[in-house]
Amino acid sequence: MAGSTTTPTLTVLLCLGLCWGLWDHIQAGVPPKPSIWADPGPIISKGIPVTIWCQGSLQVDGYILYKNRGFEPWMTSILETSNNKTGFSIQSMRSQNAGLYQCAYSTGDMVSERSEPLLLVVTGMYRAPFFSAQPGPVVNSGENVSLLCSSQSTLDTVHLLKEEGPEPAQQRKLEWNSYARRWQAVFSVGPVGSTHGGTYRCYGSSSSNPNVWSQPSVPLHLEVTGVYREPSLSAKLGPLMLPGDNLTLQCHSEPGFDRFALTKDEGLNPHPQSLHGQHSPNFPLGPVNLNHGGQYRCYSGHNLSYVWSTPSTPLDILIAGMYRKPSLSAQPGPSGPWGVNMTLQCRSEERADTFHLHREGSLDPPQQLHLKDTAAPSQANFTINPVTWGHNRTYRCYTSHSSSPFQLSQPSDPLELLVSDYTVVNLIRLGVSGLILVVLGVLLFEAWHSWRRLHNAASS
Repeated sequence: MAGSTTTPTLTVLLCLGLCWGLWDHIQAGVPPKPSIWADPGPIISKGIPVTIWCQGSLQVDGYILYKNRGFEPWMTSILETSNNKTGFSIQSMRSQNAGLYQCAYSTGDMVSERSEPLLLVVTGMYRAPFFSAQPGPVVNSGENVSLLCSSQSTLDTVHLLKEEGPEPAQQRKLEWNSYARRWQAVFSVGPVGSTHGGTYRCYGSSSSNPNVWSQPSVPLHLEVTGVYREPSLSAKLGPLMLPGDNLTLQCHSEPGFDRFALTKDEGLNPHPQSLHGQHSPNFPLGPVNLNHGGQYRCYSGHNLSYVWSTPSTPLDILIAGMYRKPSLSAQPGPSGPWGVNMTLQCRSEERADTFHLHREGSLDPPQQLHLKDTAAPSQANFTINPVTWGHNRTYRCYTSHSSSPFQLSQPSDPLELLVSDYTVVNLIRLGVSGLILVVLGVLLFEAWHSWRRLHNAASS
């Protein structure tokens, strides 16, 4: 504390100063009110020390601290050195220390107005309430979210607080929710914008002692998406993997972003329950197994922020090796001239409703065909119309079930297509023929020119 606790004599003197100050208020006006604040803050955990600071704008002789708007001073302090502020220390915060505080100062024969009220709250006195978000803590910009604070204890009021936020705590009365079988309060937030992102907690209290709160709930991180342009997501070795392959997903964003998050869609709800950011845009997922199959998205953002981009277009990661391999053949055959039609037939002896055709070495997702008739054996026809030089590749096919669309069968045996580009051959032949005709024309012209020269010489 910047000053020392006063003796009863000094308290009387300060009270006399207050009386003189009231008289001087009539004669010469009252000094301006001081400012008041608490360090480390106005919401203090049980047992933590706190200092209430009071600062005047003039040369000050002493300070008076009032509690709960009372007339009697709760603490007084006289300054031993020239200073315009003092601190009133509470060594260990308890429930009896919670309340509304104001301070004033004396200067000469005058006492200032009281400061604005400072509400000091003690936490940790009851069991923490349960805190959740509906539909979830990751919310798209412009949408609404409900923050639910509930308790099974005898508390009747809950308080919502955003960490490091300028807004004061919101409070609601608990109401009985028969479906959840607990007392609950709903804080509606939205339409959500970038300023709503942050960490929230809720506390419980009793209306008979409103400044004594429970332990804080588990922190809820509200993440706001859809603020920046979407990135793109790719697989380093392609989206089709075999068990044991190393999978690395890469998030590509515009320059200036230094935080990236990867999510995997779970069930029918595409909204993630959390975003765990990292500085690298690369996400190594290690040697894969069948459980790595699924739909992934990525987000980009900035460090120390709860604001994110629109999610990327989903990337399907397919893991092969779940079922027996199908067979792959080409009709009318695996080789043919450029420009004809070709059909690749993928046939499975087992029941399957989805067939996949993949070109080896390609980073693109495989082609898919869905069948209505899933009885075994089943077959899907992939038509290439027409074949070109670019189809000179090796192909494999796979099967899967719509109930587990990201788990594929073992790959078929490879099928290599050989396309003969007769158009190029014909063009070469035409070019050679044209060249021969040009040479013959030159020789005939030379022969004719020589004959004319000899004929003219003979005539003369």
